[in-house]
Amino acid sequence: MLEEKCGGISPLEYFGFDITSFSLAPSRNKRDFGRYIPIDEHTTVDEWGVGWKGGRYLHYAEILHPLGNLPLEEIREYPFPDLDEAYRYQNVGDKNLELHNKGLATAYFAGSIFETAWYMRGMEQLFLDIMTDPATSNFLLDRITDIVAGSARHLAGADLDLLILGDDIAMQTGMMMSPDMWREFFKPRLMRVIRSAREVKPDIHVFYHSDGNVWDAIPDLIETGVDVLNPVQPECMDPAQVKEEFGDRLSFFGTISLQKTMPFGTPDDVRAEVKLRMETVGRNGGLLLAPSHVLQPDTPWENIVAFFEAVEEFGYY
Repeated sequence: MLEEKCGGISPLEYFGFDITSFSLAPSRNKRDFGRYIPIDEHTTVDEWGVGWKGGRYLHYAEILHPLGNLPLEEIREYPFPDLDEAYRYQNVGDKNLELHNKGLATAYFAGSIFETAWYMRGMEQLFLDIMTDPATSNFLLDRITDIVAGSARHLAGADLDLLILGDDIAMQTGMMMSPDMWREFFKPRLMRVIRSAREVKPDIHVFYHSDGNVWDAIPDLIETGVDVLNPVQPECMDPAQVKEEFGDRLSFFGTISLQKTMPFGTPDDVRAEVKLRMETVGRNGGLLLAPSHVLQPDTPWENIVAFFEAVEEFGYY
């Protein structure tokens, strides 16, 4: 539907965005993950060996966990990716300079810690490890953190403006784990990733994504060095309240309802929400307005158009 409405060009181009993507150099390592997960023509395997089966987008895929119930000695021998190796970033600096010369800001995703760990191990098994087998959980989390920190360091060295990090650590009712567990197992590792980047480029901005109600973690995220919080999901957090409490220390990306307004509201509802967000969260700056996640297939075209028109009308301060 989008391709038809946009006349065959990408929606970003149709709505006037100048966005260029770039990628890392391919890995030189040849790894066979078939011994860890079943792989068929419907399965895509990422660099971590995680299988994504079925569906056109990650949200709709079955996740195949390569580490499953493997013992620690086998996890130590697992072929982790080389995303922390310098050769993977050999062309990033030149591409970054090219984009800067076009007047564009640059950003890249360095990785996740919690999400990658449970993608590899399985969520239930990861939490069991944390509670009953800390040697295994700490090895896995440290190994992932080493790789993500190395990626962050190379991206900072390429002079990127924004380091993107993220972990869905919350549900709509609250965090997936106790705040104390998050502070013990994940906060210090996140802090190490951010520190690795800022040791190279002290002024790099840090963007952090987590869906859900992350209210209890926001002060800690600020302490780790996060500058931009995404998506401030309005179904479970009041964006105006988040701005009031933390707007002197954070900027915000998102805030527009993806579960209610965009799919089920009218174009007038969309315009009203954009106006409200600009009057509250956008007050005095610090807001990049956007839907709170990827638009789903049931989003009416008229609401997409209404969003962009409303941004043009109300989205400046």
